[in-house]
Order: sequence, then C-alpha cells, then structure tokens
Amino acid sequence: MPAWQRRVPAGRLGERPGASKKNYVPDWVEFRTKPQIALELIDRALGNGVRMAAWTFDELYGRDGKFLDGLERRRQTFVGEVPMDFHGWVQKPHILRFGLKKSKKRGRAKEYPRLARRRPSCEARNLVTYSPVFREQSWQRYRIKDTDKGPEVWEVKWAVFWRKGEDGLPGRRHCLIVARNVLTEEVKYFVANRVPGEKGVTLRWLLRVAFGRWSVESCFRQTKDELGMDHYQVRGWRCLHRHFFLTQASHLFCAQVRQQYDASESNEPDRLTIEQVRSATSTWLSAADLKPAARRKRHEKELQKQRYHQRRNRQAGKSHTKTKIARLTAMGINVNQIKSCTS
Repeated sequence: MPAWQRRVPAGRLGERPGASKKNYVPDWVEFRTKPQIALELIDRALGNGVRMAAWTFDELYGRDGKFLDGLERRRQTFVGEVPMDFHGWVQKPHILRFGLKKSKKRGRAKEYPRLARRRPSCEARNLVTYSPVFREQSWQRYRIKDTDKGPEVWEVKWAVFWRKGEDGLPGRRHCLIVARNVLTEEVKYFVANRVPGEKGVTLRWLLRVAFGRWSVESCFRQTKDELGMDHYQVRGWRCLHRHFFLTQASHLFCAQVRQQYDASESNEPDRLTIEQVRSATSTWLSAADLKPAARRKRHEKELQKQRYHQRRNRQAGKSHTKTKIARLTAMGINVNQIKSCTS
C-alpha cells in the first residue's frame, strides 16, 4: 500500500524506535528517496485518471535508473534532464543471449544475457564530443522561449540513443539531446523515451517539454520568496505539514485572484504577478480595521507603488530585450527567422 494511503496506527505518535518524540513522526513513515516518492505520486495521479502527454524532470531524477525504468514499466513518455556522465550507446550493442554449450574454461559460469565486450557504454559528454553521429551534425538553433529579458536561443544536436538500464543492458530506443545556450554556453543533456519521427513526435515538441520545467521552478520560487514556504521555524511533523498546506493554499488564492483580475493573456511586464497580488492582499488585511479615510489612503499608496514597479519593470524588460537581441544579431542570429518552440 502506498504511504499516502496508510493511516496512523493506534497509540502515540513519535514512539518509533530512534525517532524524536518532540517531532511526532508517525510510526508508518519510512525513508524514501525523491525518485521513489515521485513514482508513488505518479501512481496516485494515474489512479485518479490523470493523463500526461509527457513527464519532465531535472537531473536528480534523470540520474536514477530505477526511476526511469519505473516510468517505462508504466508506459509513460518522458523527456528529462540527465547528468553529463549518463551512460548509454548511440549504436545498439550486441547482446549475447546464450553461451557456448561446451566450454573447457574453468571458473564461475557467466550470466546471460550479457553484453559483448567490444562495445561498452559511454558517457553522454564523450558521445557528444567524439562520436561521429554527433560530430558530423550541424548545430540547429531554436528559439526556446521568450522571457522578460528577451528570447532564449539554444543550439541543439540529437541522436538515437540506447540507455543503459539498471541491469547493464540496453532497453528500447531513446533520444539523446544536447543543448547549448548561444550566449552563456551553458550545456544541458536530455534523454527522451520517444524519438523524432515516430508516431508524430518532433524534435520541437521534445524541446518544448524538456525546457517546460521553468514554470514549476517559478512556482516554487514564488511560494518560497513571497509566501514563506521555506521560512518555517518548526520541527514537528504536524506543524511542518500545516505550514506547507497554508503556503500552498495562499499560493492558490493569489493565483486565482491574478487570473480573475488580469485579463491580459500576453507576457508583458505590466501583467499582474503573484508578488503584486500578495502585496495588495497584505495591504488590505493590514488596513481592514482602520477608519475609511485611512484605509483609502493606504490603498492609494499601495496602488501608486504597484504602478511605479510595473512601469519600471516594463522599461527594464524592454531594455533587457533590446540588449539581448543586439547581442544575438552581432552573432548573426535573427530570432525571427530561426525555428521556434514558443508556438
């Protein structure tokens, strides 16, 4: 039974051997890694009828072979970031299924199936640097996304890839993608269990999924910086969960208010932000018990402050965008003429 379905047994909390009684940790809690928790959450979502076109994740999950195997067993599509030392092959290795029936060699019997010796797995960074499959390719430039500081342009190469499983053997065909930021020269590696060209899968779609994690990271940044998710000073199991529930409910409230009062669908800097909603809500709560004249004065002051910051953000966004486009143009890149993942 998954941990989220278990119930606290009768008796006092925190009586688990080795657990601090002050923390009130339930006895049924077991240590699990983040990838293990993620698989349980995926099972919970699938059990509730939630279906995803693809899953994406950072390299903490991408380096865990058991997590990737778990997604494969659940027949889930994924495009995840992996570390540079991720192992695999760009040419399918030969697998020995059976050994010689009559062998004169002594010693421990070899296990089958096993890999042939002549084609060991390689790290992703070495494949990209030395493999002819990658070296003979030209970098493809993509406009990955548009931010408040201008367009993000990355150069991309990809190849069919066989991931090294936990048993040391290759599985089904995958896709290894290497992306390099043209300005910062930051390099990222992604592995997908779908290959461009099969069943309508395109490289543009894989890139859109791979770089789509920024919205989740933005969500965590907002809850931490603006709503205090990581500003707790408690150690107890119940207190910690109450704090998390409160910050998540606050974030949902701010997001709903933003969606209700911000009719704009563009990404302009003058859109309402979670920070502005949080600031306005705090002002309204702090002025709720004041006299009407003082309350109106406080509200007007908050409105003027928000208009000032929106104006400054708009000017800063235009300046950053102009500077970035000028740098890209100096490199011979026209952002309006390269392939785009934004649409």
